[in-house]
Amino acid sequence: MPTEKFKVLVAVHLFLIRNAEILLLRRYNTGYADGQYSVIAGHLDGNEEIKAAMIREAKEEAGITLSPQDLQVVGVMHRKAEDERIDFFLAATWWDGEIVNAEPHKCDELAWYALDALPANVVPYVKKAIDNYRQNNWFDSFGWS
Repeated sequence: MPTEKFKVLVAVHLFLIRNAEILLLRRYNTGYADGQYSVIAGHLDGNEEIKAAMIREAKEEAGITLSPQDLQVVGVMHRKAEDERIDFFLAATWWDGEIVNAEPHKCDELAWYALDALPANVVPYVKKAIDNYRQNNWFDSFGWS
């Protein structure tokens, strides 16, 4: 009798870097972490490579175009929330187009913040991932204790 295999949610998160700053967005009206800062992010749709998913999300959320060669995978996080997740963190220092808030129904602010002076209300696992990026720590687990 076959048993169903465990499935995990996979997400991509974008660290857009300009000088020593990172682009953050403030979540709004999503039902999760509203009022807190995060980065451009989204789930894989299935049958979608990690960089392709990030390129799609960057276009959907910020109106910018990224190329696969502009993206570098800078971190992976195995995360426990209400469910279990794998998060891929990608960084880009080059993109095409002007950054706009393309989802104002989900985000009420896009702003640049110094990597070493983030707002206090960054989503905790995203804050940890940014700290890991700054320390060149490529892998972490979060939320298991």
